[in-house]
Amino acid sequence: MGYLRKNTSKQRLTRLQAALFGSVVLGGVGLAMPACSEIQPPPVSTTIASGTVEDGYADLAAAVMPAVVNVRVERRGTAEGGPDSPMDDPEMRRFFERFFGQVPEGVRPRRMVGEGSGFIVSPDGLIVTNYHVAGEADKIVVTLSSGEELKATLRGADQKSDLALIEIKAGKPLPYVTWGDSGKVRPGDRVIAIGNPFGLGGTVTSGIVSATGREIGSGPYDDFLQLDAPINRGNSGGPAFNLRGEVIGVNTAIFSPSGGSVGIGFAISSNQARQVVDELMRHGTVERGFLGVGIQSIDADLARVLALDGTKGALVSEVEVGGPAEKAGIEPGDVILEFDGRTVEKVGQLSRYAAATPAGKTVEAVLWRDGTRKIVRIEVGRMPGKEEVASADRDRQADNRPKLGLSLARLTPDARARLGLKDEANGVVVAQVEPDSPADRKGIRPGDVILGIDGKPVEEPRQVVDGLQRAQAEGDRVVLLLIMRNGEQIFEAVPLASS
Repeated sequence: MGYLRKNTSKQRLTRLQAALFGSVVLGGVGLAMPACSEIQPPPVSTTIASGTVEDGYADLAAAVMPAVVNVRVERRGTAEGGPDSPMDDPEMRRFFERFFGQVPEGVRPRRMVGEGSGFIVSPDGLIVTNYHVAGEADKIVVTLSSGEELKATLRGADQKSDLALIEIKAGKPLPYVTWGDSGKVRPGDRVIAIGNPFGLGGTVTSGIVSATGREIGSGPYDDFLQLDAPINRGNSGGPAFNLRGEVIGVNTAIFSPSGGSVGIGFAISSNQARQVVDELMRHGTVERGFLGVGIQSIDADLARVLALDGTKGALVSEVEVGGPAEKAGIEPGDVILEFDGRTVEKVGQLSRYAAATPAGKTVEAVLWRDGTRKIVRIEVGRMPGKEEVASADRDRQADNRPKLGLSLARLTPDARARLGLKDEANGVVVAQVEPDSPADRKGIRPGDVILGIDGKPVEEPRQVVDGLQRAQAEGDRVVLLLIMRNGEQIFEAVPLASS
């Protein structure tokens, strides 16, 4: 959404690249307004004149544009290529192939320049932008709507949410904008977006909110507004406003086969951005809550097996040993329906709810287990940092734990009835099979019931895991599963794989 260009004296080449290249990131945003030595100006939204949409958006745009800025960044590339080399960027390679017929060997620009957008959120110069615009920059320059250029510093950045907070010192109070409540935004609401597309300077576009709560696979905490207001490269980090002049989203991504706007743009919801920015302002980083579970969505088939009325909730597929969830008694096969008083309709919601919960807080979760609702209390942990995650990964590799590629659930009374099993039948239900896993290659499929492993009957998912670890400890490379399928019992010898 921002863009990069090669540092060159050839104006034509610069303009071509400016229209094609992606960008770098940096920055974040603050909520508390630090004291300013001079009288603080009111939020710019208070100056918006009343009028109808039919009259256009001129008054709204005039009021908020002074708080929208251009963010220009520089970063150093590497002469020999590698992950920081622009020549490894697919768009850069396509540019050379299109205009020069080939990618020249040894062309490794050492300095890359990018541009994006941002908006001022406090009178003393705190600015929100995207991580992918400024988060990895070596130099940041902000251009105000007046044309004044100021050097900026990075106050904090969060790659997972693609948000960054940068700061400028203007020596005077600056116009700023305020946050709106994205929870009140509805599809069909009118919006305007302001940014710096293709380096053209402050540009206003209008449209409507096409959808809310979009998850586009960009990260674990996706919560996007989908907009049809034209958003192009260089708009990254710019604000999306409601008609009251409040920021309801931070423009971040587009879906486009051509690289330009096709009417499908995405903005980080203001409620999520506001929380992240507050953390960045106070700490420079974001601390997130942690449950220690692997979760997956529920389809119609899983809902039937689990005796659920609908597909809402998050199915627990894995529980980390010693984690907050295990300590609370949560087990694989549980479905989390509510967390801290909020309904969990989709998997992504639980991830966001948990991440937003302070570490150490005890909350209630409503589970679905064995066809009944159950309430547990969880003391939320702290999300491990990069070093802790790396250490845990090394431990897991050293542990070399075996796996089959299965997600398992308990055999509920309703599942027994649906599968044609007797009331006294025991076992665990296969809820999901990982593609190309040992189980998948042996033809095991969702709905199969595992009755035993290596001659030992099982009634709980944990017993299957124990059986795998026991087999590995004894040096076995294959486990023998007794499976019930379509009313018939069959044996399958399944090779072990390491996790």
